[in-house]
Amino acid sequence: MIERMNRRLRSAPVSGIRRFTALAKAQPDCAMLTIGEPDFDTPDAIKAAAVRALENGRTHYPMNAGDPDLRSAIAAFEAESRSLDYAPDEIIVTAGASEAIYVAMTGVLEPGDEVIIPTPAFALYETIAHLAGAKVVHLDTSDTGFQPDAGRLEALFTNRTKLVVLNSPNNPTGVAYSRETLDAIMRTLRKREIFVLCDDVYIGLAEKDCPFFAGYRKLRDRILAVQSFSKPYAMTGWRMGYLMADRPVIKALMPLHQSAVVSVPAFLQDGCIQALKTDCSAMAETYRARRDVICARLSEMGLPHARPEGAFYVFPDISRFGMSSEEFCIRMIQEGRVAGVPGSVFGAEGYIRFSFCYSTEEINRAMDRLEDFIHMLEKEI
Repeated sequence: MIERMNRRLRSAPVSGIRRFTALAKAQPDCAMLTIGEPDFDTPDAIKAAAVRALENGRTHYPMNAGDPDLRSAIAAFEAESRSLDYAPDEIIVTAGASEAIYVAMTGVLEPGDEVIIPTPAFALYETIAHLAGAKVVHLDTSDTGFQPDAGRLEALFTNRTKLVVLNSPNNPTGVAYSRETLDAIMRTLRKREIFVLCDDVYIGLAEKDCPFFAGYRKLRDRILAVQSFSKPYAMTGWRMGYLMADRPVIKALMPLHQSAVVSVPAFLQDGCIQALKTDCSAMAETYRARRDVICARLSEMGLPHARPEGAFYVFPDISRFGMSSEEFCIRMIQEGRVAGVPGSVFGAEGYIRFSFCYSTEEINRAMDRLEDFIHMLEKEI
């Protein structure tokens, strides 16, 4: 019966990040820098709010779009932290940012449409576009400091272009798009009726005054802004996020969210309200300290990389070793006992991604092994 299923599922890839994590777990005593998951536990105040909600009987259906109290809290938080002017009824609380991205993209894209994705990029965007029957057009940023070039973007537009994806701070590079980059993209997009998916899930980990495209309110009618509780609040297992868009757009997307998940769990929403009141800046400062450690070690090894300004990833160039990023990572696991993710998973050959949301001790252990592995490879060259 498999041949009678949706044919697009047959070529939908499994997660390359999970695949290489599984390879690393199968290798005894392998130092893993693969998964982008905070090693912190969810703050106690957030957990306590969810426990209280359970004890108070918050086990029934909430509103499909999310409880009014949470959506009001999100609207207030975004207004205060980023000066975004979304009303509570312009917000859908989703099952993580992944559902928000899925709802936004499948709600906009139709078979034959084109979506432009700056690469390197998180693979989920391409997978969803594929499932929607859309064509992915890649915008290479590898020779522009991982900043999307507006001129190149404009050259990719056709009459089928429906959506542009902007993820900043970026996974996998950790690079935050500059104000100059975003200004140029805004000038290019304002002349066209093209939706913009703003995946801002790492903005809470960015350095101060990090610019973001969702702030261009003249394009409010076409912006689909995605946020998550996972990264800044160490709530990955809660699977809580939200999608913000102009009222007519969010209203049109509601049936898709409602059909997919109905609503997110009621008691978890109380925890999210508390999260928006919780100062988690100490976590972000810890990630920055770890970034400085891993970047210093990579520089000592002669591995070029862009300085991460947000998220908790670094994307060093390994092209000088003359092998594919997948071969490099497989050998690094098997022979070096350290794991990263091949750049090919993100559409960028010649790089690997390391996550530094691990302890400094684990990072140094991994870098010690990487250094030994590189010395071994250099003898082969």
